[in-house]
Order: sequence, then C-alpha cells, then structure tokens
Amino acid sequence: QVQLVESGGGLVQPGGSLRLSCSASRSVVSINDMGWYRQAPGNQRELVARITRGGYTNYADSVKGRFTISRDNAQKMMYLQMNSLKSEDTAVYYCNADVLEYLSTAWRNYWGQGTQVTVSS
Repeated sequence: QVQLVESGGGLVQPGGSLRLSCSASRSVVSINDMGWYRQAPGNQRELVARITRGGYTNYADSVKGRFTISRDNAQKMMYLQMNSLKSEDTAVYYCNADVLEYLSTAWRNYWGQGTQVTVSS
C-alpha cells in the first residue's frame, strides 16, 4: 500500500518557523501533483499550497508570502517551509499526492496521516 508520511510538526511561538516534510513509500514510482492541506478542530480541511510535478505552485491567500512549498522528485519528497507563523496556522497538516504505484497502471490520490502544528505563546 502507498504511504505518505508527514513530519516536522510541533509547537512554535508566533513569528517562528517550521518546516514540514512529506515522504512517499518506496512502492511509489512517480508522483504527479502534490499539496499540503490543513484542518483545525471544528473546521473544514483546506488547501494550504499545491505544487505540480513541474514546479508550478499555488497558495491559499492566508499563507501567501509566508509559506513556501517545494518538492524533490528524485527523492519523492515534498516540503512546506512555514515562516512568520500565526496562531491561526494551528492545525493538523496533511500531505496529499497523486501517485503511480509500482506495478500499477493508474494514478491514485492519497493522504498522509497528518502532523500537528501548534502556534502558541
């Protein structure tokens, strides 16, 4: 089974920085579009940023200018550099990706389990 695993979450103070990583399992042959989503308690899951295989990016207005999404296709990794963090950024952050699995002929969408980001003083 394909697995996407997020890491790098934690507790930071307002104005601080954090870098999230998303790692795909070895069974993943290729990854097309990828993105970061977040969900705070009682809220809907929302798009934070997305990035195509070619590097085209899109950001939610709330994080534009503060967050930077990137990827390493060779390593099958995705990152989210979060700067100038605010309390409103507190949420569980999820990795999402369209992947082609080993021995499969179809692209499928997968979610990671999420990593908690808490911004508080």
